[in-house]
Amino acid sequence: MVDEIKYEYKAVRTIRGTDGLVISKMQKDGWELVEQLPGRLRTTLNFRRPKRPLPWRLIGAGAAVLVVLAAIIGTGVALGDGDEEKGASASSTASSEKPSLTPPADEPTAAEEITAQNNPEFAALLKADPCDEANVNFATKHEGRTVAFDGSIRHMAAHSDDRTRYDFLLGPGDKGPQTTDGPNFKYEDVNTGNLHLTGKEVPATIAVGDKFRFIAEVIEFNTVQCLFRLAPVSTETR
Repeated sequence: MVDEIKYEYKAVRTIRGTDGLVISKMQKDGWELVEQLPGRLRTTLNFRRPKRPLPWRLIGAGAAVLVVLAAIIGTGVALGDGDEEKGASASSTASSEKPSLTPPADEPTAAEEITAQNNPEFAALLKADPCDEANVNFATKHEGRTVAFDGSIRHMAAHSDDRTRYDFLLGPGDKGPQTTDGPNFKYEDVNTGNLHLTGKEVPATIAVGDKFRFIAEVIEFNTVQCLFRLAPVSTETR
């Protein structure tokens, strides 16, 4: 009977428009594209390739090592019956020292939105200096994750070539253009439809000072301009 092929898998996130180059490079390395999941700004590409079997020489060497280890272990058992309790105690200690795979109680899982309530790091960031190193650390660590916060529009600038598209500068809290604490959150080159407005009373127009519950995807932090780029997911009136 033919052995079932075993595969190894790899997921690669790309910026929209570069998918073809990445796919071509991966295929040259023997990877097969099995799934392509487009997002708002990035695409997730899932690949697989057959696992390479170990050379027979390595397998034979490994078997020889196992034989030697078995002989050593057998000798140790014969000579050290009185040390069983010590071995059990050491095993128990080692097991208790293994890191837990369960996230801490105050850390959101990958599927949850990051908020000031479930993430102390984000809570501190919302009060930090706009150019503080905490901004780039958070953006790097949580790129692609979703954050949610109560904020207001600090500034909005229409594009000269398309007056329906804007760059929005957002700030945490309710102070609008008077906001001084927290990151300079920025939505770049979006129209009001991209904001995905929700709530009991959806406004017909958007203005500086308007207050919303912003839910957005983390993109990057520009260290030169101290701008924290986000992509809108939903914008709820409040």
